[in-house]
Amino acid sequence: MDLGLEGKSVLITGASKGIGLGCAKVFAAEGCGVHLVARDGERLEQARDELVSAGATCTIHPVDLSAPGAVEALGGALPVPDIVVNNAGAIPGGDLQAIDEATWRAAWDLKVFGYINMTRTFYALMKEKGGGVIFNVIGLAGVKLDPKYIAGTAGNASLNAFTKAMGSNALADGMRVLGVNPGLVATDRLVTLLKTKAADEKGDADRWQDFLAGQPLGRAATVEEIADVVTFLCSPRAGWATGIVVDLDGGQTYR
Repeated sequence: MDLGLEGKSVLITGASKGIGLGCAKVFAAEGCGVHLVARDGERLEQARDELVSAGATCTIHPVDLSAPGAVEALGGALPVPDIVVNNAGAIPGGDLQAIDEATWRAAWDLKVFGYINMTRTFYALMKEKGGGVIFNVIGLAGVKLDPKYIAGTAGNASLNAFTKAMGSNALADGMRVLGVNPGLVATDRLVTLLKTKAADEKGDADRWQDFLAGQPLGRAATVEEIADVVTFLCSPRAGWATGIVVDLDGGQTYR
């Protein structure tokens, strides 16, 4: 299927690794130019080199999106993209007593307010240009609520509502706003964490997949399974999709 993305430009945050980098690879394979944003400049350079070696057009922007004025500066630093994928930020786990106010605010500044500020800045720019897509990679904890991940579950629920509200009337502006809630995804970070846990608790790092026994099919989603859906939903082939957030969890939420 031709997704109609040839020649489009895509700005992706949190793009130095994991789902963000996976999305960059799929968009690039569809003929898009990609702009990668993340805090870690060294990792960004490695990601750029990997994409360019595969024939992609790629620029990198080392930016801390939680810093005051950072999003606005980014908006003026590159041509207005056709697609923005918000993916930056990992909110730490813990219950209400474990997550103090400073930790909670710092996590929300990057992810929750980062997504909001990116949308505020780029929605207006893209609308003026003629339209585009803003896509939010959120997380299943916003639907499958978890008091042991209270800052993340509340933040993701907020972003779910934000995405649906923004997308509800976006077509009138030539825009679409939508998102996805991935469950567990086999990123390098997750695999490393589970291998460490397996080594500590089971004496064998190779038994890390034992901790996924309760997941659908006994595994996490692959990065590619998430990135493919993101890319399709951002394409003109999904042009009637806006104001929705897809729960991409192998059916786990409603089991």
